[in-house]
Amino acid sequence: MSIPYFPGCTLSTKGAGFDRSGRAAAEALGMHLEELAEWQCCGATFPLATENSMAFIAPTRLLTQAQKAGGHVTTLCAVCFHVLRRSQYFLERNPEMLDRINYFTEETYEGKTRVSHFLELLRDDLGWEELAKRVTNPLKGLRVAPYYGCLLLRPYAEINLDNPDDPHILHDLLKALGCDVVDFPYRDECCGSYLMMSKPEVPKVMAGDIVQSARKHDAQAIVTACPLCQFNLDYPQRIEGAGRTGKEMPIIYFTQLMAAALGLPVEDWGIDKHYVDPAPLLRQFEVIPS
Repeated sequence: MSIPYFPGCTLSTKGAGFDRSGRAAAEALGMHLEELAEWQCCGATFPLATENSMAFIAPTRLLTQAQKAGGHVTTLCAVCFHVLRRSQYFLERNPEMLDRINYFTEETYEGKTRVSHFLELLRDDLGWEELAKRVTNPLKGLRVAPYYGCLLLRPYAEINLDNPDDPHILHDLLKALGCDVVDFPYRDECCGSYLMMSKPEVPKVMAGDIVQSARKHDAQAIVTACPLCQFNLDYPQRIEGAGRTGKEMPIIYFTQLMAAALGLPVEDWGIDKHYVDPAPLLRQFEVIPS
């Protein structure tokens, strides 16, 4: 099964390990992620001033490309998913705005492209039971805390991926991989988002609270679907001996654990660029050979 795929900017740069492991895991499950041709940035944030048609140009162009590729697009990045899903929802309900954008771009977007997160495909198209059957290297005993952040779940009326007050899509994925799933109260708290660029001291505190909460609940790693969350939680732990003192907590993409559980080669996991190296933890569970 070939699925049109939008990697986005971060997964082509800082989050390359997310992209690499996601493509490899999808391929192992018979889902070929076919990258959209000539894609560009989605805009990185959903426009708050929705009367400004120019702010919708970037996501609409991507949705138009997906329309040409078959009317469906999937993504791994929670930020890209958030922007595309909400833009699709808005344009489908605002035909005058859509006409204005089509006139400007000289394209004909019909407002019907299906936008999905890769987690949705695993849940709705493959199924957790089938995923569990494909696991060759179950991650038994590995205590992981699923962290959703803000953009994967809200606003519910537009995103409609999972219950924003009691999410379980990441929980169910990790259970299918054999992990011991650790629930913790900060699972959907904000990590500080783009404040890392303007006021880095703020997300440092917010991220520290999230990591501390996961640690308090006996997690050994945090698992996320967002490259911005991964960076904000991972980067502040880089100071002196990150990943070597035993006090730091690896922040791992869900696709990286999928690649490990599916028995894919370590080079497909993309864990070499983390500030807190997940390898020592994974070696404890013989996921990576000693």
